[in-house]
Amino acid sequence: MQTGENEQALRKTIDFTRLLSIAILLLHFYLSCYAQFERWHLTAKPADHLLLPVSRLPIFQTVWTAKAAALALLLVSLAGTKGKKDEKLQAKTAVAYAVTGLLFYAGSCWLLDLAIVYMAASLVGFLLLMTGISLFGRLLRIKLGGDIFNKENETFPQEERLLENEYSINLPAKYQLKGKERDSWINIINPFRGTLIVGSPGSGKSYFVMQHLIKQHIAKSFTMLIYDFKYPDLSRIAYNALLKYSEGYAVKPSYYVINLEQGMHRCNPLEPETMTDITDAIESSRTIMLGLNREWIKKQGDFFVESPINFVTALIWFLKKYQSGKYCTLPHVIELSLVDYKDLFTVLTSEPEIEVLINPFISAWKNEAYEQLEGQIASAKIGLARLSSPMIYYVMSGNDFTLDINNPEAPKILCLANNPQKSQTFGPVLSLILNRAQKWINRTGQHKCSVACDEFPTLYVNGMDTLFATARSNRVATTIAVQDFSQLKQDYGRDQADVLTNLPGNVIAGQVTGDTAKQLAERFGKINQVKESVSINSSDTSISRSTQLDYAIPASKISGLSSGEFVGMVADDPTNRIDLKTFHCEIQNDHDALAAEERNYQDIPPVRQLSPNETLINYHRIKEDINDLIESFVPREEE
Repeated sequence: MQTGENEQALRKTIDFTRLLSIAILLLHFYLSCYAQFERWHLTAKPADHLLLPVSRLPIFQTVWTAKAAALALLLVSLAGTKGKKDEKLQAKTAVAYAVTGLLFYAGSCWLLDLAIVYMAASLVGFLLLMTGISLFGRLLRIKLGGDIFNKENETFPQEERLLENEYSINLPAKYQLKGKERDSWINIINPFRGTLIVGSPGSGKSYFVMQHLIKQHIAKSFTMLIYDFKYPDLSRIAYNALLKYSEGYAVKPSYYVINLEQGMHRCNPLEPETMTDITDAIESSRTIMLGLNREWIKKQGDFFVESPINFVTALIWFLKKYQSGKYCTLPHVIELSLVDYKDLFTVLTSEPEIEVLINPFISAWKNEAYEQLEGQIASAKIGLARLSSPMIYYVMSGNDFTLDINNPEAPKILCLANNPQKSQTFGPVLSLILNRAQKWINRTGQHKCSVACDEFPTLYVNGMDTLFATARSNRVATTIAVQDFSQLKQDYGRDQADVLTNLPGNVIAGQVTGDTAKQLAERFGKINQVKESVSINSSDTSISRSTQLDYAIPASKISGLSSGEFVGMVADDPTNRIDLKTFHCEIQNDHDALAAEERNYQDIPPVRQLSPNETLINYHRIKEDINDLIESFVPREEE
């Protein structure tokens, strides 16, 4: 027990031991340098008689044993000394004192013939040794400020095994653990639970993650739907991966590209055979209109938002029913929306199934509420007019393939090409294709499929959350890449953005800041971290050490990640358990090998050589189709 009496007794013992050490050294000087003491007249016969038996003790038989005994007692006395800790004191200072003292103390033995020099050197060495050893006891053994960013404390074990199956995505990486670099793997063994890739521009989403996802899934015989925002970056990777791994498929997939600038393959997402119910027309209309007017996403349910959607729904469903869907394409919908109200309503009233949808418009027209009518319809016409392009008309009015890309009998790799400079125009069209495709993808009994969307906020896909939530059982792996959660909130609204970011089970995040970094830090959880503190006052120094839960990957660290450095969490399944799901590592790319591979890539071959005249002929033909349709109704009404 640390009582005052015990401490006082210990202090007395230490002082006595040090005194005994000094006494042995002084007695050794007297016995070894007796002649010098005689010359100084510092001897006395009574004292000599008393010291004669002591001089016969073994420790005084040689110089070395006497000095070693004095040093040993000094060390014992200093071992029990509790000096005041000094944070500014450095170990090299204590070492310097101790080493210098030892050299003087031991080296003086060869100067025994020079009594005065010998005693002086020994005393200096003894004092330096005592000072140096006592300084060791005052060293502050905690490294204050040694790890100012708390890097070592925030490291944690990560998955070092390669866990691979027929669906997995495996990315080699390196991570730090207590100052040591170790190899690890990011094992997305269950991509069907959804994958979210987050990272600011330049963080390496495409180079370190997305390209490997595409290559590995094609190597494992997935069909794919790829949204390539910066065409042909991802499309070229997919094309060359298909050339390399096509032998692994039971049925070789076909490769298709929807490019609204170059007119490669043609696709009609409003194919009448694929729309079995008017709800399909409603969802297609909503995708188009909300894609054209992104601010409407937050106003769904408002009168002047739902009215244009209903209007376009009526146009789509009418064309679907008219002559078995002969003119059911997006270009025909656009041209039909531009017809005069009188003729348009005459045509639309011929279809009973859309009577409920067009009744408010006809009532406003008959009651001459033209301002209301313009407010209901003009916003739809203005938005659709932005899509009135000969090339868009050409691509969207033909059908080179169907959107059942994971059909086991006809698997496909489909790339949707966008251009950042024209994304506001192309985005709604590509959104419609993706929206219609997901209805076909998410069915039972189909081939395994991967949907990868780069820069996802540039699209509006109604029902993507449903694909995340329900497509797992149908072997559909969905991946979306965003730059920041605020992008999704801006374009999709807070509620839908929260759903899209919270549903994916796999998260890979590069450098992000602000609220996104905070949300990710909370998602990755906390770990036990050692906290050390020092309290220094005039009489004592106390050191305390404790453990407490703190963020494994704090927001500040996520905000400062380098390119290629990622944090995240993976999901497992009942057959493949992963205990270490969270990671903070640097994905390892073989840059030279990737560059060499890219140099050997083949360009995507052109599908057809189009002249401006061909697209213009198609453009005018669609206009004539609508004129013919109107004329087939209006004359009967006039008669």
